[in-house]
Amino acid sequence: MTVGTLAGVALTSLACAAPIRVEAYAERGAKLARYRTYAFAPVEAAATGDPRLDSNPFFIQRVQAAVDRGLTDKGYRRDTSGAPDMVVHFHASVAQDIDVVAIDRTAGYCAQTDDCRPFVYDAGTLLMDLVDAQTKRLAWRGWAKTNLDGVVDNQTWLEQRVDTAVGRIVARMPRAGGN
Repeated sequence: MTVGTLAGVALTSLACAAPIRVEAYAERGAKLARYRTYAFAPVEAAATGDPRLDSNPFFIQRVQAAVDRGLTDKGYRRDTSGAPDMVVHFHASVAQDIDVVAIDRTAGYCAQTDDCRPFVYDAGTLLMDLVDAQTKRLAWRGWAKTNLDGVVDNQTWLEQRVDTAVGRIVARMPRAGGN
């Protein structure tokens, strides 16, 4: 392997290995065990905050395909009758965030103040809502947040990050029918 190839592999590994924080919760009183079918809500024309994603026609398709795979793996069926149990909404946003490395400073990991300088990065958040199709009330919400620096400009990395984030969000969902 050449040095250039090794550097490329290392950069790919770093970009794809950036931590993804995932959280989820079920709305109080939601009867998640009764849901078995889903449909996607119409895609909103809301801007993500990053024109590179807004003008990427494959981004929404990739998110939808990853959600579809994840829900199918959990035992849900995509509704074709027009009467799903739940409707899937997803939203993506990108905003600059500041990592101030406060934990490193308080834990004494930095030898000098200069070692722990804050830095600005593009933070991406993907939110997935499951809404009861009859009541129109939120039943379950999951979201993932990660550093997108270098990812949005590389379609392969972006697809990997979407697949990983959606997979980790869906992993927190209950199985269809509560099984």
